[in-house]
Amino acid sequence: MEQTNTSTVAVRYIVDDVDTAIDFYTNQLGFEVQMHPAPGFAGLKRGNLRLQLNKPGAGGGGQAMPDGTLPEPGGWNRFQIEVEDLTATVEQLKNQGASFRNEFVAGKGGKQILLEDPAGNVVELFEPPGES
Repeated sequence: MEQTNTSTVAVRYIVDDVDTAIDFYTNQLGFEVQMHPAPGFAGLKRGNLRLQLNKPGAGGGGQAMPDGTLPEPGGWNRFQIEVEDLTATVEQLKNQGASFRNEFVAGKGGKQILLEDPAGNVVELFEPPGES
């Protein structure tokens, strides 16, 4: 898997209420709102850390899995690795026996898929828009 050189770290947290979470992270921890395009999603930043907040069922990282399971706070938190070519990366990982929780999810912000580590923890692989 090819690595992207970047000093930015992105973390996605599933939250019950995005506005309440924005208030907490901005007022308590010094984050700034980078984007808040919909009630169920916001992107915050603090230095090189990008915190993406999703409400369960709100699309993108908050949407239901193929079996209808919705992400919930605590169990779906994950870190994100940005890749240049998500399709090629997933094909390579599948050829190596990797397991995925879902198929590609695509939207205006890019596309993603959830990879499971050997213990079942989730790593989000993400390709920004316009990369391939």
